[in-house]
Amino acid sequence: MKDKERSFSPPTIGGSSLLVIFAVLCLTVFALLSLSTVQSDGRLSDKTLEATAGYYEADARAEEILSSLRCGFVPDGVKQDGNKYSYSIAVTDSQALEVDVMINGSDYTILRWQTVSTADWEADESLSVWSGD
Repeated sequence: MKDKERSFSPPTIGGSSLLVIFAVLCLTVFALLSLSTVQSDGRLSDKTLEATAGYYEADARAEEILSSLRCGFVPDGVKQDGNKYSYSIAVTDSQALEVDVMINGSDYTILRWQTVSTADWEADESLSVWSGD
């Protein structure tokens, strides 16, 4: 009867078992961080692809307009001031390609071929800066 009266004791968890549990938790956290990084990099590469494609489409359109100007035809949306022509082409919702060109007969000079921001800028006044007083 003494055999039946023995109480059951759970197996003890040794140091090696704790190390294995800790290692599995660390690997799980690192796997989740890696997954998050891959997703962020994927979104960034998609945005970069869209921005690059938009720029080259705007650049090609600007070249077409320049070709028309060199042939003597002034397309809609082109501002003329003497022999200086200015036009702007949207690259994205917040950027535009602005071009200024001077045409003298068969010669032309590109004065500006620049991507500029068209988004409204708002100053961040939330941070109080020490004025020196």
